[in-house]
Amino acid sequence: MEFLHKLKICTLFVFVVFLQLGQGFYLPGSYPHKHGIGDYLNVKVNSLTSIDTEIPFSYYDLPYCRPKEGIKDSAENLGELLMGDRIENSPYRFKMYTNETQIFLCQTKPLSTEEFKLLKKRIDEMYQVNVNLDNLPAIRYTKKEGFMLRWTGYPVGAKVQEGYYVFNHLKFTVLVHKYEETNMATVMGTGDAAEIIPTASKKTGSDPPGYMVVGFEVVPCSFQHNAGSVKNLHMYDKYPSPISCDPGTVAMPIKENEPLTFSYEVSFVESDIKWPSRWDAYLKMEGAKVHWFSILNSLMVITFLAGIVLVIFLRTVRRDLTRYEELDKEAQAQMNEELSGWKLVVSDVFRAPAYPSLLCVMVGDGVQILGMAVVTILFAALGFMSPASRGTLIIGMLFFYMVLGIAAGYVAVRLWRTIFCGDHKGWVGVSWKVSCFFPGIAFLILTTLNLLLWHSNSTGAIPFSLFVILILMWFCISVPLTLVGGYFGAKASHIEYPVRTNQIPREIPPQKYPSWLLVLGAGTLPFGTLFIELFFIMSSIWMGRVYYVFGFLLVVLLLLVVVCAEVSLVLTYMHLCVEDWKWWWKSFFASGSVALYIFLYSVNYLIFDLKSLSGPVSATLYLGYSLFMVVAIMLATGTVGFLSSFWFTHYLFSSVKLD
Repeated sequence: MEFLHKLKICTLFVFVVFLQLGQGFYLPGSYPHKHGIGDYLNVKVNSLTSIDTEIPFSYYDLPYCRPKEGIKDSAENLGELLMGDRIENSPYRFKMYTNETQIFLCQTKPLSTEEFKLLKKRIDEMYQVNVNLDNLPAIRYTKKEGFMLRWTGYPVGAKVQEGYYVFNHLKFTVLVHKYEETNMATVMGTGDAAEIIPTASKKTGSDPPGYMVVGFEVVPCSFQHNAGSVKNLHMYDKYPSPISCDPGTVAMPIKENEPLTFSYEVSFVESDIKWPSRWDAYLKMEGAKVHWFSILNSLMVITFLAGIVLVIFLRTVRRDLTRYEELDKEAQAQMNEELSGWKLVVSDVFRAPAYPSLLCVMVGDGVQILGMAVVTILFAALGFMSPASRGTLIIGMLFFYMVLGIAAGYVAVRLWRTIFCGDHKGWVGVSWKVSCFFPGIAFLILTTLNLLLWHSNSTGAIPFSLFVILILMWFCISVPLTLVGGYFGAKASHIEYPVRTNQIPREIPPQKYPSWLLVLGAGTLPFGTLFIELFFIMSSIWMGRVYYVFGFLLVVLLLLVVVCAEVSLVLTYMHLCVEDWKWWWKSFFASGSVALYIFLYSVNYLIFDLKSLSGPVSATLYLGYSLFMVVAIMLATGTVGFLSSFWFTHYLFSSVKLD
């Protein structure tokens, strides 16, 4: 009983930690917010974003109307800050289920030269204004060639011929769903559980109905207000004449030393959409069918190729082993004198590689990154990391990465002891290097990019206080956990080699083809498993699209692990057959070379898909983040290849007895 009590306490503690990390984390569809008729709904604004520069800026950097109570930042979690989100209050406010038109917002001061130039620049760079209501981003629909396109946010303005026009009138549509059920299962749309969950007793009298926000749409317009009509108006007063909102025309030009006038209207529409389905409009973006069929085709082709490679490989090795084991001792002794291929390197195959410490460190970091990726994508596929909970994905990645420092230290130190035949000296140094190698690279890259963002006054720049928090998390959580893992690795028994290693290394015969060529070429097959999925991920990151097919991503990741293992096995066997016993690093880079192709693909994506990306700062940011991603992929895939090759080599040479 005492054990169960402690288990409950530990479970509750972990649950509370997850809640604190999430800061508002919830599953898609849970925690519906009920609003009574006439209740105020406050619209919030996020950073201005652009696919032209990829540099976010604050909404209030531009001469927009400011709320009466002043600008206030919303409580943001670690993930939101790292993603560059800066959510602030806005002067836009609605009354639940109350349609309003011709609402005057404000008239700005005459535009200064700097404000005039900045507005023109933001319009040229195709910046989008992002507004949220009840945690739902505003969605905008446009028609193009008979297709309905969905966008989040609306453009700052438009350039027509030589003139610049601002979208100063917004037509909002709020989709609401009636919240009049006392049974929570019916509200959530899970009617099957309605009989299980008891219904609260009915109160006398009729309670006023409540509504949930299930959709938020915006139509931006450019309207020329009458200067005399707005002279004596205050915020939220009614504009005296009708406002025609036609998104196809522009009428409000930007002129230096002249003010801008802003207004809005809002209408409420009752919808059949239930709370759990309110994010469907954002997740079902165009090209979904191509996405599913392309991934399925890639999975089938790669699975078929991997199956052929595996069958041929197993048959070859099994034939060698069976043929050898069927011989008697005299025949084996005679055969040993005429050995060829991998059997000749029996006394050198487990010779310590060059730079053994670096190899252990990279394998340890690879285990940490791969474990973090698998666990994070698994939780996302199960729905624990909804896009409605901003920043949860980043928080989850950081949390799992730090916790898996134990696995990184354990694997690195145990490999270190195995290479040096059980010697546990230096395990602290190895653990320390593991905890600093990849985080150090990441810190160097992100600091350099952050300096560029700081110089540009972008909201994407990580605040100095957050930098301090990240460093404290690194040295106060990640490093100690890695040392704990290293301690357990030092206490664990090392893996014993099945054969002895000679003191004098065997000379490697000259090869017909350079081994590095095979290593580089081996990365093409793993790249084939993910290049289609990579396109959608890149589009999500750089084109502002929503990515939420984590189930397919999990399948692709597992398939990538299998293919990386198989490719590395085949290449290791090929090297051993030509008496090349230096397989350690080659097995790592055989699968890790997929990172090179991903980086080349990133460059290709920059040139051909991000044609609008302008300026050296934007290109540097793109290449910097791509380099960071590529280093992580190289460590993860290289670790898979090395560990599978190590297991295979150990299994192969423990299956035969050679003197």
